[in-house]
Amino acid sequence: MGGHQPRPTRRNTLNTPLAEALSAVLLVAVLAWAVVRPFGRSEAVLAVPAAGLAIALGVISPEHAREEVARLGPVVGFLAAVLVLAHFCDVEGLFRACGAWMARWSRGRPVRLLTAVFALASVITAVLSLDATIVLLTPVVFATAARTGVRPKPQVYACTHLSNTASLLLPVSNLTNLLAFAASGLSFTRFAALMALPWLAAIGVEYVVFRRFFAGDLAVSAPGAGETGEEPPLPLFALVTVGCALAGFVVASGFGVDPAWVAAAGALVLAGRALIRRQATPLTVVRAAAPSFLLFVLALGVVVRAVVDNGLADALKHVLPGGTGLLALLGTAALAAVLANLINNLPAVLVLLPLAAPAGAGAVLAVLLGVNIGPNLTYAGSLATLLWRRIVHQHDHGVDLGEFTRLGLIAVPSALAVSVVALWGALHLF
Repeated sequence: MGGHQPRPTRRNTLNTPLAEALSAVLLVAVLAWAVVRPFGRSEAVLAVPAAGLAIALGVISPEHAREEVARLGPVVGFLAAVLVLAHFCDVEGLFRACGAWMARWSRGRPVRLLTAVFALASVITAVLSLDATIVLLTPVVFATAARTGVRPKPQVYACTHLSNTASLLLPVSNLTNLLAFAASGLSFTRFAALMALPWLAAIGVEYVVFRRFFAGDLAVSAPGAGETGEEPPLPLFALVTVGCALAGFVVASGFGVDPAWVAAAGALVLAGRALIRRQATPLTVVRAAAPSFLLFVLALGVVVRAVVDNGLADALKHVLPGGTGLLALLGTAALAAVLANLINNLPAVLVLLPLAAPAGAGAVLAVLLGVNIGPNLTYAGSLATLLWRRIVHQHDHGVDLGEFTRLGLIAVPSALAVSVVALWGALHLF
């Protein structure tokens, strides 16, 4: 994933006002479908035809569409490998072991359970991506809360907040990170070094906010609950594979090898073991890669590129701060957070990266802070939050929109400000 160059804007065959209107309508329709998912249909059901329509109507030139697909191709391949890796970590029993450890360590004390969830969700999000925290850890947290007899709300809310906030550390932690990594020109290790302080700062702020916001729920203990039951074995094979993959990312970055190959190797090892042991079928492996979601990402990229080509980039140029001074970084992160809540964080990062990249890696990382922390403010901020809401409803646990928003209004500005200051310090330190 090499450095990202500013993309030339080329007018399309339609007249500009009509192209602007059509591109905006297509983007709104694609995002609305992704939020609502009528009849449980995939996000790609509308996104792929919308991308084709944009090309057919001349809203985006075929050349620009091909450029966008080619740019996103390696990122999407990486995402597929990480999704397979996380799925087969679950098959190996990693998340069951996490639940047993949380129950044993917390001993029915809500604050200890919240601390355990923060620790595990932060590490799982950073190493296995935010999808693993949402899809695999959230149900385990529900089961652990029931087993220990504590109120699940603080711990369950922590899963969605940390799936966004704790995804700052590594290029592999989030799809937005993969895009920013490609645009930044940084090595894997330098990316992680620059984001370590912002990652710790944002998680620390979130923890303090959660302790105060959910003080009532955290005061109700159930000591001694959940102490019985057989403990699942620690999945050493999965842990060793993930550890080798992380080491491989560092080594591959030093030799200029695309980290997607390392992720694919790790996925192949775990999937191959599951196939040999008849714990999976080839179809299971394909489904674990979420092909419909991968198509959605590619199609969304084409639709967003159409919006960028037809005026959005020009409009944002006038409001995006330049440079990497503290005030400029704060402004860039704030704009990214606002845009993420207006049009979702994936389109936001696709729009902003080409504009921020000329200012340097610091500006790119400030965009990343905004699009990763900002979505905790609203349901529509990220696809991960929307998926979390569905999982919560499946467990018959209601989510109050007012409460979710109040928590976000406290956590997002404070975590964003502190993490930007930490990024500014890291840029000077390293």
